[in-house]
Amino acid sequence: PILYSYFRSSCSWRVRIALALKGISYDLVPVNLIKDGGQQFSAEFKALNPMQQVPALKIDGITLSQSLAIINYLEETHPKPRLLPQDPKKRAQVRMIADHIVSGIQPLQNLSVLKQMGEKKMEWAQNCITSGFQALEQILQHTAGRYCVGDEVSMADLCLVPQVANAERFKVDMGPYPTITRINKALLELEAFKISHPSRQPDTPAELRA
Repeated sequence: PILYSYFRSSCSWRVRIALALKGISYDLVPVNLIKDGGQQFSAEFKALNPMQQVPALKIDGITLSQSLAIINYLEETHPKPRLLPQDPKKRAQVRMIADHIVSGIQPLQNLSVLKQMGEKKMEWAQNCITSGFQALEQILQHTAGRYCVGDEVSMADLCLVPQVANAERFKVDMGPYPTITRINKALLELEAFKISHPSRQPDTPAELRA
């Protein structure tokens, strides 16, 4: 497998965690979203992913984009460890939380949106994350055990940790979100989350390395 990734991309980080959890080794091709006006806009990368976004994963003779589509494929082809619970209600809760982050928070504070916000980009990002986290904190109070849904790591957790990192980068006050904070801390102690961390990628700038 070949993963096209950017060290700081939260969407790429989700996939790196899934690959690490499932023990799938891969080659990483960095795509710098800022350098050269954004390497994702090159003709070569556009041919690979017409949406000109990371991540993209070449695996089993196909190329997949969109992090949840990739994670679902990995789940179906490498079922252990499981990232979607067997219980239909818990499985629905996992998908709900993942969608909440992947559709309802992350795209609104994504690089392409922030570029258009000019001087207001920090304030915009904070507002988007805060409103999303207010809802997420409430949801997690009903679903969480050690992690987002019960005591097993799921696809929801793969979405949570990168989004908390975004919140910290945009200086969001995490005080009102004790459940999110607790789960995030527990997840960051797991090896798969450590080795996939933005501070430990081949394309991480020296000053941001762990």
